[in-house]
Amino acid sequence: MASLQHPTASLQSKHVLIPGKSLSQKPALTVSFPRSTFSALKLKLAAATRRSNGAAGARMSATVASSYAQALADVASGNSTLDATAADIEKISELFSDSTVSDFFADPTLDVEKKRQLVDDIAESSAFQPHTRNFLYILVDAQRIDLINEIAKEFELVYNKLTDTELAVVTSVVKLESQHLAQIAKQVQKLTGAKNVRIKTLLDPSLVAGFTVRYGNSGSKLIDMSVRKQLEDIAAQLELSDITLAV
Repeated sequence: MASLQHPTASLQSKHVLIPGKSLSQKPALTVSFPRSTFSALKLKLAAATRRSNGAAGARMSATVASSYAQALADVASGNSTLDATAADIEKISELFSDSTVSDFFADPTLDVEKKRQLVDDIAESSAFQPHTRNFLYILVDAQRIDLINEIAKEFELVYNKLTDTELAVVTSVVKLESQHLAQIAKQVQKLTGAKNVRIKTLLDPSLVAGFTVRYGNSGSKLIDMSVRKQLEDIAAQLELSDITLAV
């Protein structure tokens, strides 16, 4: 048993899939994962590793993270567990946002077996898909676990593309009710034509009241319904008035 305890993630963000089925947590599996599928995952990840060997220095590019994410998505799509795997990756991203966890896996003085033991603890308590656990094993063995957050971001992009899902980030002062999120999702769906809209909620007291919605490629489009925006507009109008009223 690894010395580091499995932390409980506590974030202000939450994901909701609207419309369509929410990502559900699968029951823990006690059977062995098929060797053929595990071998396929290893081959895909090995190919991604080879493509990154020519990169200068130790810094991993977004292209490498994308290759790892695509390899995992290919395996998940192949055995019809894409939604469940996406839920696993989301949990992993939350766990690794805790510096205690990320520092543990990044510590070069710790034995690989101890890191594998913690992977087992996390995978069992979170009921991960077997290939998600094996994916983490491979990253630990290859000393690429430091890429996990980048891989998680790239996997989300791959998942959204494969499922025709638009990600909308809704930021508000207080938690919005589900019916309000549903209305926002419908509006984003009308604007984008996406089959599904996935809502991620964040809290930001500086908005004063109201909310903002970011969507599109890398959040390039913004709907700002916040009181802060209204106050900024009023302030800008007052400044212009000062200028235009001068005689």
